[in-house]
Amino acid sequence: MQTYTILNQMIASKLAVVIRGDNLTMAEKTAEACVKGGIKTLEVTFTVPKVGHLIEKLIDRYDEDLLVGAGTVLDSETARIAIISGAKFIVSPSFDKETAKLCNRYQIPYLPGCMTVNEMLRATEYGVSVLKLFPGQSYEPSFIKNIHGPLPYLNIMPTGGITTDNVGSWLAAGAVMVGVGGEITHPAKEGDYDKVESLANEFRKKVQGG
Repeated sequence: MQTYTILNQMIASKLAVVIRGDNLTMAEKTAEACVKGGIKTLEVTFTVPKVGHLIEKLIDRYDEDLLVGAGTVLDSETARIAIISGAKFIVSPSFDKETAKLCNRYQIPYLPGCMTVNEMLRATEYGVSVLKLFPGQSYEPSFIKNIHGPLPYLNIMPTGGITTDNVGSWLAAGAVMVGVGGEITHPAKEGDYDKVESLANEFRKKVQGG
């Protein structure tokens, strides 16, 4: 199935970088800097103006060299816009069953934000295979290890508060991958895209054990 092919690619990369921006140009330059830094998976959020155009542009430019998904997707209507634009996966800050059903229909992975075991189990009932632990900074890596005691089959991607200092601990605790935003992209606010590239490369090496 297409869903699992995409998920396997995401998990192999171990890192999805969250792209935000005050405008389309800023977000595009940030994405380009991340790609130069070796990032293979980007989550472009719907907080970016005209984000559908950016998703299309990145897919046209990088084709199979880059996996582009959509983030901050709050409902199924937005998810459909993202999928039509070419998004290969959908990420949201919370679970929405209609979005899950839509993504299942299109065979597109849906990674909803969950904070409790109850939320995680409910999401899996709707076919969710990878759960976004959000906000990650509210938890310790041991949370995943403890969850895997009774529920070893849950695939968890912590997002928020992931740094080069703690990412190894998250992965060692059982995270299948991590989502990282501002820790990599914050220099874009000052127009320093070379620094974004450098941080992206540093994070990539860290998660790949380099």
